[in-house]
Amino acid sequence: MERVWLNDYPAGVPPEVNVGEFASLADLLLTTCGRFAGLAAFSSMGVQISYAELERESRAFAAWLQQSLALRKGERLAIMLPNLLQYPVAMFGALRAGLIVVNVNPQYTATELEHQLLDSGAAAIVVLENFAQTVQQVLQRNPALKLAVVSTEVGDMFPLFKQVLTNAVLKYVQKKVPSWRIPGAVEFNAALRAGHALSLQEVPLAPADIAFLQYTGGTTGVAKGAMLSHGNMVANVQQVSAWIGPKMAVGKETFVCPLPLYHIYALCSSLVFLKIGALNILVANPRDMPSFIHTLKQQPFTAIIGVNTLYRALLDAPGFIEVDTRSLKMANAGGMAVQRVVAQRWQQATGIPIVESYGLTETSPGAIANPLDIQDWTGMIGMPISSTQACVLGEDGQPLAPNEVGEICLRGPQMMVGYWHLPQETALAFTREGWLRTGDMGFMDERGWFKLTDRKKDMIIVSGFKVFPNQIEDVVALHPGVAEVAAIGVADERSGEVVKIVVVRSDAALTAQTLLAHCRQHLTGYKMPKFVEFRDEPLPKSNLGKILRRLVRDGSLASPQAGEPAP
Repeated sequence: MERVWLNDYPAGVPPEVNVGEFASLADLLLTTCGRFAGLAAFSSMGVQISYAELERESRAFAAWLQQSLALRKGERLAIMLPNLLQYPVAMFGALRAGLIVVNVNPQYTATELEHQLLDSGAAAIVVLENFAQTVQQVLQRNPALKLAVVSTEVGDMFPLFKQVLTNAVLKYVQKKVPSWRIPGAVEFNAALRAGHALSLQEVPLAPADIAFLQYTGGTTGVAKGAMLSHGNMVANVQQVSAWIGPKMAVGKETFVCPLPLYHIYALCSSLVFLKIGALNILVANPRDMPSFIHTLKQQPFTAIIGVNTLYRALLDAPGFIEVDTRSLKMANAGGMAVQRVVAQRWQQATGIPIVESYGLTETSPGAIANPLDIQDWTGMIGMPISSTQACVLGEDGQPLAPNEVGEICLRGPQMMVGYWHLPQETALAFTREGWLRTGDMGFMDERGWFKLTDRKKDMIIVSGFKVFPNQIEDVVALHPGVAEVAAIGVADERSGEVVKIVVVRSDAALTAQTLLAHCRQHLTGYKMPKFVEFRDEPLPKSNLGKILRRLVRDGSLASPQAGEPAP
């Protein structure tokens, strides 16, 4: 196919990347740690570890997994941690031992964790003890489950005095560690100490070997494990590195990671900045806005990632105006559409635009992105990155002409191997020609730039006309009295469906009439909300901060008439 988007590639970005430069993520880690040994690799709560220390500690953990737990290549290790220094050590240790990492959201309920552990067949888990009670519940429900448990405390990789103080305050003052008891559980630091005295048996890893099981689809049904190989992940690191390369200096960047590393977007972003020798500043709890702002004030940073809701929360935070953003080169957004009002406020506050990118768990995840040299927010998701193809297919599976809305489909070396133990689901995810079906609706313009309109399953059909919730939400969010909004479809006898908006107000005086009058200035008749529901509590969100429309629908008032109808 003709890749027209290559005509708009920034200078220095290649159309193809060398996906074979590293055989595995372990190979990439060793090369990077050797190259940048004396530089700081990760920082958490003011404590740093160098690239040399990352190599040394991950080697010790890998040796302990091999020698003490007798885990062999291909077995699964679950990691249930927030953004702490223990995460990269455990992750790289597992990969160096030849294991498959199963990333787990620490906020999971016992039911959600049980599914993931049983489905993946995890042999061991590393868990922050704040969440160990959940693991205990799963083990009590499944007495036959053979699961080695490694527990850690927040301060375990801090210097001794800060470690003791941090752990004591969390446990005994703030009471953030529920009581738990798992016989045989091993402390993370004890495993590291033992591992330093053991020898690591190097495990040959090839691009086809699975590196991660990333569970996805839990908001729409039973979560599926996307198998991401070492080749998939290395390819995406190479692709994204090439994309940001012209603007980023090797060994000189500081990257703020406020999104959880157990999510593929943050994970790959961190790996990219690791590859170029950057300092990765890990933010364990970005919802603690005073602490987050304090972290941002500690030192100049050059890159940050986030989602629309996070950027808005930062802009609304009283202390953000005091954050020095003069060194900032890149503010990237993914996971959900960025609203125009947020993009405009961010650029006014920092002087640089939000650069949107697009991908899926199944694409490791980067696939489409805006170039870093844009002067203003575009409202587009950008163009396919190096070594990636994209197209828009109609319902008949045929490519559509420019500007026609259909399903965005992707091809490239970062596409997943498939879903874990689900061959039928895997087959459904791809077309006969090898295109990955994203389930996202959008169009490509004449230049090869892509616009995301909405999720296929979220689209609202009003009298046969397609209405995309993103567009409605973007308009509603422009009103200064709106803090959060979700647009959903509700049944209607005449139109099939009509639009309903569920709103959290920032101005308690805002009325449905005022909001609808605002919408009429921007929306044609069939796109106009017919019902308005105000909520006092924040809208339900994913672990990444994306508003979950399905849960908004489930929690919506029993009938649309129960909300405020359009006058």
